[in-house]
Amino acid sequence: MKEIVEAINAVVWSDALILLCLGAGIYFSFATKFLQVTYIKEMVQLLFRGESSKEGVSSFQAFAIAISGRVGTGNIAGVATAIAMGGPGAIFWMWVIAFLGAASAFVESTLGQIYKEVDNGEYRGGPAYYIEKGIGLKWYAMLFAFATILATAIFMPGVQSNSIALSVENAFNIPVTYTGIIITALLSLIILGGVKRISKVAEIVIPFMAAAYILMAVVIIILNIAEVPSIFALIIKSAMNLEAAFSGVFGMAIAWGVKRGIYSNEAGQGTAPHAAAAAEVSHPVKQGLVQGFSVYVDTIFVCTATALMILFTGQYNVVNPEGGFIVENLPGVAFGPEYTQFAVGTQFPTLGKGFVAVSLMFFAFTTIMAYYYIAETNLSYLIRNTNNRWGIWVLRVGLLGATFYGSIKTAALAWTMGDIGVGMMAWLNVIAILLLRKPALKAFKDYKKQKKEGKDPKFIAKDVGIENADFWK
Repeated sequence: MKEIVEAINAVVWSDALILLCLGAGIYFSFATKFLQVTYIKEMVQLLFRGESSKEGVSSFQAFAIAISGRVGTGNIAGVATAIAMGGPGAIFWMWVIAFLGAASAFVESTLGQIYKEVDNGEYRGGPAYYIEKGIGLKWYAMLFAFATILATAIFMPGVQSNSIALSVENAFNIPVTYTGIIITALLSLIILGGVKRISKVAEIVIPFMAAAYILMAVVIIILNIAEVPSIFALIIKSAMNLEAAFSGVFGMAIAWGVKRGIYSNEAGQGTAPHAAAAAEVSHPVKQGLVQGFSVYVDTIFVCTATALMILFTGQYNVVNPEGGFIVENLPGVAFGPEYTQFAVGTQFPTLGKGFVAVSLMFFAFTTIMAYYYIAETNLSYLIRNTNNRWGIWVLRVGLLGATFYGSIKTAALAWTMGDIGVGMMAWLNVIAILLLRKPALKAFKDYKKQKKEGKDPKFIAKDVGIENADFWK
């Protein structure tokens, strides 16, 4: 099974997908005149405006659901993996894909809003909806929905639960089976409450856990402040193939930086549009801008915090593609959350491993919550306008089973299956948003025009020349 999964992953994550994601980010950055820079102030302002409604959640709640998906094990274990496989230079390429990905995230989330609809009293939307309505290819939309259910309900939850179980075992010597049972039981209590309960939990947990984690990183940075210039120089020189020690992994730095960057911030992957569509806003671009900012929170803040803690303390290994290690500071330690645990433990011996384990538990747990919401949205797309509740229950049982199984299987298999899930969605969604660039850019032009006139932008689809956006009639 391991060989089959790895073979599939090699096909899905070929250089073509990396180039596609980078190319889409570059195109949308230029097409929007680098809104990820010019609209940064407005992104933050919009984050705290708007209220929830009977059908939808507030902008901040939608942001919290999306951040739940973005901020997960990729920010702790994923960063460690990127360093292990691509050296310090991989972090630079994570920054690059985050910067470019913010534009892709804006486009996909704006499209999620444009083509959303009301289903059973709740806003629903996402790539399946905008593929069908915008491109007009029902088979393509159904393919995305099936691939997303498979990815978010079966392939990807195991990565999160596996990292939680390993970090808890490393910190508290609790067997992975026990941790898996507890995670699965708690998750069942939340997902049975639907999107409203998920958004409520997310908006409480996300700000707290992100702030606590970043605060710990800031403390460690202050303790190592004299090393900040040298660490940033190491990252940049390694990324540019100017650091002789890591020249052997230059190509791996780009590949793993992009790969783990997309896994972490999910820009272009097609997950965030589901949460974006749930928001109650007067114009689709408002939520598009909010979701663009969430990429920064994930990668520029949280991933960088993890990377600096690991690199400051030297608690990492770097694999030599030709065999052995280029750097082996942690003999016998597999890459994953342990790197971060050792890094924090170097500065705070009695606190380190436990703090990272608890942080990772919150990060990864809320990510699985977001996965469930995404999977349910795509199932609702496939069975919409029906009251077919058995399908929802099958989905819930399947996701809970995958979560428990992930906690007890090997880390390598869990990550490979997760990568396949991410890659499948990214292939289908990036192609879709490139084909649908015109509606998104028309909406952005309309938003800018109304702002220039001093108005609070309100969207009417026919005035912008966008068809099949039935919600915005």
